[in-house]
Amino acid sequence: MKEINLRDYYPFYITDTIVEVPDEVADLLYQYKLKEAAYALRTYRHKAYFSLDYDANVERDALVIVLTPADIFEQKEENAKLYKALDSLPEKQRNRISSHFLLGMSLSEIAKSEGSAVSSVYEGIQRGLRRLNKILKKMEADPENNPQK
Repeated sequence: MKEINLRDYYPFYITDTIVEVPDEVADLLYQYKLKEAAYALRTYRHKAYFSLDYDANVERDALVIVLTPADIFEQKEENAKLYKALDSLPEKQRNRISSHFLLGMSLSEIAKSEGSAVSSVYEGIQRGLRRLNKILKKMEADPENNPQK
């Protein structure tokens, strides 16, 4: 049995309260303290500071993103819709959009690789995005085109 001070572990204790707990409980509380200190150091190093008015766990939520199975499934469905819509675009627009947004290439890099002007690449991407928007709206309106079925 070990003696611990509850004031060290619980912020609502304002005076020293010494209790005797089993060794396992004392070890778990000590591990919790270590993890809390590591978390504070991680937020300091990565400058993950947010408004304290927002939520008590905003820093934890910002550093640790845990997706539920429903979120993962929804993301997969959205990705499938997007790839299906991208496949329905003309090849040049599809290549320009995927190069710019998925591969992170700049407009000038795309223009250089195609041997065309930056303005034509920009216009092609804009036309492709407008067409992609129409296709996605049409897919939402028409449930037969959804890839999940």
